[in-house]
Amino acid sequence: LAGLPKQLPRGVVRRVLADQERDNAAGRRNYAILLLLARLGLRSCEVAALRLEDVDWEGARVNIRSRKGGRVIALPLPGDVGRAIAEYLKDGRPSCTSREVFVSTHAPLAGISRISVGHVARRALLRSGITGVSMGAHTFRHTLAGEMLRRGASLDEIGRILRHRDASTTAI
Repeated sequence: LAGLPKQLPRGVVRRVLADQERDNAAGRRNYAILLLLARLGLRSCEVAALRLEDVDWEGARVNIRSRKGGRVIALPLPGDVGRAIAEYLKDGRPSCTSREVFVSTHAPLAGISRISVGHVARRALLRSGITGVSMGAHTFRHTLAGEMLRRGASLDEIGRILRHRDASTTAI
């Protein structure tokens, strides 16, 4: 268990999000990515795989294509996350033929990789002066699980949100 990412202390996710630049295309993209990691507990590969048709604006849902298990799971789309994605699509995403929601900011314009999502998370944590934790996307997922547990969510509820197939994974 020593390799598990540590949780961020209370209030740090809010600070990381507040410290994120949003006055340019890359900043708007990165803010939307961070919200997906922090609020929905998505894996970096799930964020990278998110396609334009996966966002159901009218139903306020987002379809997550899990590479683990190959399932498609519909999750509620919180208002702040939806607004951030919409803002990026309207005022940040370059015009291109890629169906992925998040694309590179420079040519060639294509969907970003899970590695890029991890870099976004790492840069955001460093910008906020965070140390002593795993500096990647999974730290946000682990922090969400811990926060849900503190607020009284059951392990079953946490496992459903994080899309774990095995309850023992959630228990860790």
